[in-house]
Amino acid sequence: MMKRDEALKILAGHITNDTIVVAAYTSAFEWIAIRPSPLNFIFTGAMGLASSHALGLAVGRPDRRVIVLDGDGSLLMNLGSLVTIAQVAPPNLIHFVCENGTYEANGGHPIPGSGKVDFAGFAKSAGYADAREFSQISDFDAGIGALLQAEGPVFATLKVEPGAPPEMDYAMMHGAEIRRDFKAALDEI
Repeated sequence: MMKRDEALKILAGHITNDTIVVAAYTSAFEWIAIRPSPLNFIFTGAMGLASSHALGLAVGRPDRRVIVLDGDGSLLMNLGSLVTIAQVAPPNLIHFVCENGTYEANGGHPIPGSGKVDFAGFAKSAGYADAREFSQISDFDAGIGALLQAEGPVFATLKVEPGAPPEMDYAMMHGAEIRRDFKAALDEI
């Protein structure tokens, strides 16, 4: 199993400055600490909707790569988004799910089917162009370049350990300034 922050650091080293990243909950706080950017669309309070937000951005901005950093508990709340994404088939969408078997943002309670659910299998069955699973950091490091170059929608499960809680600044995350910066960054690219 990988440490989530280590996997996110590898991902951060492979994306370009014009990539839109949609991140929810704990992954969002880790992501903004690892790779601050006005093109980070981060949020809490909308569990299950990261993939839907990313789909809208991928369709609305087909000229940009859109990466979604989803959680396993979050995706379980909106599995139908997999079928919708596969039907729309945005070639610029890459969907990561950080699978740690818990609702980490809500106290670490286990998700239903923890250890039994095959998220990459769900995505493949839904019709994603490619679906993979990574549980070793060396395999993720070796495969991330090709994954990011593949035509989407592409899906990858990252088997991760629940991380140490990052600093969680909810006022910043939900503030007007971060939304203005995101809108301005979208208008510039």
